[in-house]
Amino acid sequence: MSSNIIISMLCAGALWLAACSPSGQKEAEKEAQSGEHEEHAHENPNTVSFTAEQVKSIGLTTGSLETKQLTASLKTNGMLRVPNQNKAIVNSLYSGVIRSLLVQPGNTVKKGQVIATIGNPAFAQSQSEYLTVQTRIKLAEQELNRQRELTAGNAGALKNLQAAEAELKTLQTQQSNLGQQLRMMGIEPSAISNGKLVSELAVRSPISGVVSSVGVQMGSYVDLTSPIADIVDNSQLHLDLFVYEKDLSKLRNGQVIHFTLTNNPGKEYDAEIFSLGSTFEGEAKAVSVHAKVKGDKTGLIDGMSITAIISLEKASVPAVPTDAIVNHQGQDFVFIVTDAHTEDEHHDEKDHGHSHDEGEAHDHKEEKPAATGDGLTFEKIPVVKGTTDIGYTEITLLKEIPANAKIVVKGAFFVLAKMTNQGEAHAH
Repeated sequence: MSSNIIISMLCAGALWLAACSPSGQKEAEKEAQSGEHEEHAHENPNTVSFTAEQVKSIGLTTGSLETKQLTASLKTNGMLRVPNQNKAIVNSLYSGVIRSLLVQPGNTVKKGQVIATIGNPAFAQSQSEYLTVQTRIKLAEQELNRQRELTAGNAGALKNLQAAEAELKTLQTQQSNLGQQLRMMGIEPSAISNGKLVSELAVRSPISGVVSSVGVQMGSYVDLTSPIADIVDNSQLHLDLFVYEKDLSKLRNGQVIHFTLTNNPGKEYDAEIFSLGSTFEGEAKAVSVHAKVKGDKTGLIDGMSITAIISLEKASVPAVPTDAIVNHQGQDFVFIVTDAHTEDEHHDEKDHGHSHDEGEAHDHKEEKPAATGDGLTFEKIPVVKGTTDIGYTEITLLKEIPANAKIVVKGAFFVLAKMTNQGEAHAH
């Protein structure tokens, strides 16, 4: 065997021993670990990828950042109120016993409608006095005429004529006073001229509205201090809102308000500002703002708490559908479609000797710019929310995005969920 062959065999054996030695194995492990660290270093925690099947199954759709004319708004709280002139506590001017009760809570009544009747034997006294005075007036008129005839024939004294005139005027004054009392009792004086006295008085509603409560029952004794019923006219229902001093300059008469009941936010109602307060309410530095409720008032009652949104000025702002915004750890985000593999693809092309001419266009479709084989990649972009209106929300981007970037408008919640799970997996 020649010396050259022996030397070659010895060198090969030495190399094999070096590779099999513990130090050689450690070097190999270091290289492998270094490769893994480099691979993890390229992963972006703010991106997540979906396969085409996943995108289809969750119904994920994308859109663009739009410019929308949104109405800025101010949120405030308040109460439903009915003006005092549209509320009534029904009392009787005369005491007596309830003989009939013609309403119950929830009934609608008209102004002047009889809601109850009261009986009292004393009611006949005023009517009897009125009839007595009426009879005496007829006699006084006859006496006056007789004295005039006597005076005209110089057969009577002038003082007798004057006394007859005074007597007639006194009786006429009494008749007027008694007639006024009867009308206040609800009795028309002409109705008792035939001698038929009224034994029961009718209690009538002073306003039109809805009976909110009834405070008596059959046989109850009532007087001036005994409320028979409460009636409320909701046609003039309005809001009493409380607006802080810094926001008062943004309000004016005629502005539209959308409000819901605090304890039942399912239905929305409308109102319109008709008066701005001129004084502060208490120590809160809040001003009372009044707005008339418009349209349907079903279910609204005096004293209910409400939450109101006051529409302010309209402005054209960048906006996305409200469902496109997600919140994670106190920060709002949107997701844009991004091609995380574009840089790697360029490197591969250079390695294989491929290059694009300077004027050659890249073949990227706008609807799916992040297609990576069979899926899409999304990047999380922090935003600040602004005005919300007509299903859109104004956003301010805290990170610059491409002008034609596609934003996830439906399914953003699923993208966030997968990104969160992915982050937890890497943490372990």
